Amino acid sequence: MRLVINGKESTLEPGQTVAGWLAARGLDPQAVIVEINEAIVPRELWPDTALKEGDRVEVVSFVGGG
Repeated sequence: MRLVINGKESTLEPGQTVAGWLAARGLDPQAVIVEINEAIVPRELWPDTALKEGDRVEVVSFVGGG
């Protein structure tokens, strides 16, 4: 299936969840926010939220500094 992740067209296997996609990339779930189709997805829903054909996904990382 095709979708757009952080502005780049991507191809994923059907049925992949937000949690699974993040884990496969080694991203710390406590350090990112996920938005699908302009709506923030609550962290507790990531294991049950399947990515779908045509979704527009934004993954934003927190960056510390001072």
